[in-house]
Amino acid sequence: MTGSKKNLVCSATEKRLLIDTKHPKISVVRQCRLLGLSHSSLYYQPVPVSAENLTLMRLLDEEYTRHPFLGVIKLTDWLKKQGYPHVGTRRTRHLLRLMGLMAIYPGPNLSRRAPGHKIYPYLLRNVPIVRVNQVWSVDITYVRLKGGFVYLVAIIDWFSRYVIDFGISITLEADFCVEALERALLRGKPEIFNSDQGSQFTSPRHTKVLAAAGILISMDGKGRAIDNIFVERLWRSLKYEEVYLKEYETVQEAKIGIKTYFDYYNNERPHHSLDMKTPAEVYFTGLLELADLSKNKMHSTGLDQT
Repeated sequence: MTGSKKNLVCSATEKRLLIDTKHPKISVVRQCRLLGLSHSSLYYQPVPVSAENLTLMRLLDEEYTRHPFLGVIKLTDWLKKQGYPHVGTRRTRHLLRLMGLMAIYPGPNLSRRAPGHKIYPYLLRNVPIVRVNQVWSVDITYVRLKGGFVYLVAIIDWFSRYVIDFGISITLEADFCVEALERALLRGKPEIFNSDQGSQFTSPRHTKVLAAAGILISMDGKGRAIDNIFVERLWRSLKYEEVYLKEYETVQEAKIGIKTYFDYYNNERPHHSLDMKTPAEVYFTGLLELADLSKNKMHSTGLDQT
C-alpha cells in the first residue's frame, strides 16, 4: 500500500470515521497507520468525562430536547429533582458547553463566541420564506453513544425542511462543520445561510467559504430555540425516532444509523407543515420551479438567443 496515505484525500475527522474497532483482521493501530492518523487522536476527547457526567449529559439532552427554552438554573433544578441534589449551576453549565448547547442561552459570558471572530447580523426577522434555497440553516447537537458521545452537524433548507448534508465528529472543532458546508455547496447554493454565534460558525474558515460563494451570512440574535426552530424540530424528530431507540456503540454505528434516518426523513417521512409531502418532494419540485422561472426570465429578456 505504498503511497496510500498520500492518495487518501480526506480530513482527520473523516479518517476517524473509517476506523472499524471491531475489524476481525486489521488492528486499530494498523488501521490508523494505513490512514495516516495518529492512534492517540482516535480516542481524543477535549475533557475526560466521568460515568456520572455521561449520565447527567443524557438527562440534560433529553430534557433540552423536550424543552429547548430552559436555561442553566432551571435545568439544574430539574436535575436535582431527578435525584442529583449535589449538582450546581457551574457543573450544569460546564456539561452544556461540553455538549455544544451553551450557545442557546442568552446572557453575559455564556455563549461560546471566539475572541476576534466577526459576528454577523440576523437577516431573517420578518422575512417570508417562500422558496427552496432561499435560506439554509446549520446547527450542532449532542448524540449519545453507549459509553460516550459524538457531535452532529446538519444543514437544512428552511422552505422544504430537506437535510442537505450532515457530519459527525468526536470534537467540537470547526473542521467537520466546514466539510459539511463544502459538501452541501456541491449540491446547491442558498441566498442566505443562518447559524448561531458558536465559534465553529464564526470561524474565518467557515465564513470564508460562504463569502467566496456569494452567500449572505446571518447569525441568530435571540437564541437557537427561537431563530433556528426548523433545525430544533429536526433534532427532536431524530432523537425520538432514532437515537433514543438505539444504543450506538461506535462512531461508525452512529453515522450509519443517522444517515439511514436522514434518508428516511428526506424521502419517506411526510410533514403536516408540507401538506403531507416529504422534504425531498418539496425541495426537488422547488428546484424545477426555480429552473423554469430562470429559463422563462431569460427567454423574456432575449438572453437565450444566440
